[in-house]
Amino acid sequence: MEIGERFTDEASAALREEIAGHGGGEVFAIGTLDGDGRVTGIRVVARGTESRVPALRPFAEKGDVVVHNHPSGTLKPSLPDVNIAAELGDRGVGFYIVDNRVKRLTVVAEPVPREELTPLDIPALKALLEPDGAFAKLYPDYEERETQIEMLGRVAAAFNDNKIIVAEAGTGVGKSLAYLIPAMFWVSQNRERVAVSTATINLQEQLLEKDIPLVQKMLPRRIEAALIKGRGNYLCRERLREALEENSLFEERNDELLAVKEWALTSPTGARTDLSFYPNDALWSEVCSEADACLGLRCSRREDCFVLRARRDAARARLLVVNHHLLLSDVSVRREGGEYAAGGVLPPFERVVFDEAHNVEKSATSFFSESMSKFTVRKIAGRLYRERRGRATGLALLLRRRLPDLAGLRRIPDLVKGLIEKAETLNACALGFTGLERSVGLADLRADDLKAGLFEPMRELDGAITDLVNAWEDIFNESERPVDEDDATEYGIRLALRRLLGVSSLVKQFLERERAGDKVFWLESFHTSRGDAALRFVVTPLDVAALMREAFYEPYRTIVFTSATLRVGAGFDFWKSRVGLKDYESRTPEEGVFPSPFPYAKRVLLAVPADAPQPDEEGYQAYLQETVLETLLVSEGRGLVLFTSYDLLNRVHLNVKDGLRKAGIEVLKQGDDERFRLLRRFNHETTSVLFATDSFWEGVDSPGETLEAVILCRLPFRVPTEPVTRARLERIRERGGNPFMELSLPDAVMRLRQGFGRLMRRKADKGVVLILDSRVLKKSYGRYFLESLPETARILNGRKAVIDRIESFFEAFRVNAEPPVDPAQ
Repeated sequence: MEIGERFTDEASAALREEIAGHGGGEVFAIGTLDGDGRVTGIRVVARGTESRVPALRPFAEKGDVVVHNHPSGTLKPSLPDVNIAAELGDRGVGFYIVDNRVKRLTVVAEPVPREELTPLDIPALKALLEPDGAFAKLYPDYEERETQIEMLGRVAAAFNDNKIIVAEAGTGVGKSLAYLIPAMFWVSQNRERVAVSTATINLQEQLLEKDIPLVQKMLPRRIEAALIKGRGNYLCRERLREALEENSLFEERNDELLAVKEWALTSPTGARTDLSFYPNDALWSEVCSEADACLGLRCSRREDCFVLRARRDAARARLLVVNHHLLLSDVSVRREGGEYAAGGVLPPFERVVFDEAHNVEKSATSFFSESMSKFTVRKIAGRLYRERRGRATGLALLLRRRLPDLAGLRRIPDLVKGLIEKAETLNACALGFTGLERSVGLADLRADDLKAGLFEPMRELDGAITDLVNAWEDIFNESERPVDEDDATEYGIRLALRRLLGVSSLVKQFLERERAGDKVFWLESFHTSRGDAALRFVVTPLDVAALMREAFYEPYRTIVFTSATLRVGAGFDFWKSRVGLKDYESRTPEEGVFPSPFPYAKRVLLAVPADAPQPDEEGYQAYLQETVLETLLVSEGRGLVLFTSYDLLNRVHLNVKDGLRKAGIEVLKQGDDERFRLLRRFNHETTSVLFATDSFWEGVDSPGETLEAVILCRLPFRVPTEPVTRARLERIRERGGNPFMELSLPDAVMRLRQGFGRLMRRKADKGVVLILDSRVLKKSYGRYFLESLPETARILNGRKAVIDRIESFFEAFRVNAEPPVDPAQ
């Protein structure tokens, strides 16, 4: 096609100049169209090859085109071109290929014309929740909540105005309906998708099973909503075939693997959760789908691929329910751009709601981190060549069967074995660095020790990777025919080499860490299912602000952040600073505070014994044990005891469990069973007590008589020696700030609010929150914790007075619907 059919003269001249300015190399430009559908404006946004182009999502909108030049003059789209076009086409963005003279072009994908968006009718949406509205007519027991209606209006305005909004909604506001109504009405009247991201399975189930069906009844037309799972939840038929062949080759019998094979023959979804049994993690990791191992268009099982089937189902949905980990993982994959974008699971979406948004920084830190272990190297290298019981398999052998004359293939077994040995040596040399700690930062280790125990083995590992990659390049160069990247075997080899180069890149970051002042380098010890000790080598960003801006704030039109705990004191500044929204001039977020309608003052008692030793003082544990036991006997169980360390949890549990069991109280402890089953038992056995730490400070939803006493044993400050926390504190100190006031304290306040929030989950709930850390009274910073909590009845006195008050509090409820108000408390 001649360029004049799709470009104005000015636009083609501008692109020609940009290509020449890049020395005739490859460029990617965004073209805007005029009313006749011709490119009238050009903006170069990336330079490089199509297989390594940065993500284009932040730059192109529906109705735009991405224009890419082929210096060779051949305008036939390559496989990476097709992948890019598919990714962009899902979003309504076209893809053109031009020659370097910008005289001819090929249209790989047409752009979808922009459509006028229909704004939400905010008064009409708010009316749905009013006393005479649609909800009240459908549900006779419906109660109007003013804060819910107010939040709905603010969220709807954010959709209409393409805004970011940060909304703290107290327990009982009904925040899920306050954002689902605008989101679902928006997608019902506009051809866009909205992703709703949560931190917990419980909330996802609530949305899918309860809240979304409620809103569906209000919509003028039904919309599809889907729960999207990560690809690791799905079986890969090709990897299952490989595992079965290997099982047969090595003459082993794995009954669990054979059971998965039989299940795969009839499973409609291939999802792990649909299995009648739960396969062990090691087995599932060998057969599940992985982006880094996916053959994509080259896979022989593509037509019956479970992941593609899930993608097709998801593509029909206009409302996507995901978790933070999957959303960030998907965005992270797409940020790589080019062919990597095919590894994403989610269909394109334009607007995002983050519920349980207090966890966003934690999730972002995890997914923007990079890590590897000896098992990473062993797994990748094993794709190329592996031996067991004197027999061998792998991609190298598959290629050798087809091309037996390639002499270079004979070197691969020894190079793979050498690489794995170097990974084992690195692990063995560095294992002693963590000592008794689970993790340690490189900044805390002596330079001489690091040189011998870490950096020298790392250099040897990097050298072994280089030798193996170069050997493969020699093999491909030795072949008389060009590399066929459409061939599954050759592509699989390239994929494995790319992953090994990723390991090499991570190793080089460790070796050149002084140049990366914005990253934390640390080691984490862990144990395999067989009990073998191993190390994980991790690089973590000090700050996720810039990454969040690039990944979310720039490309997505509306973003809603909501949680019951986003503020410290009166404002959002701390949370915003952690996720890149503070002082973000490009998009200043709207803010809203929507208080809980629950009667905390009448139904909750906050108790703090003033005579408790501080946690670092003698007698603290004994005091803790005695007070925990007395309180739980008074409450007749029904308690959640929250710690900040497993060690203290285990010691206290050991010393109080017998006293509780003698009173007929069932005692549960984190670690004795999986989290899901523990919580199910806790909710089912009304008088039980659960001893837990860390993750149980949030996400526990136990309404009614199941939970009437929440005991917070210590203020939830993070361990300052944890590598990432320590590095972030040090960064604040280096710029002249106060690490305690700027990070440690506000972070602990938010976590305490989460722990406090476990108690009252429904309007009729009641109970006691007991804080057994007297620093909340004795330290000047203690007021920040107390002032952050809702207004409740309070007793701040000696232990005897506190226990007596707790007893009278519960007794009053047994006699009356609610206890009498004591003005003196």
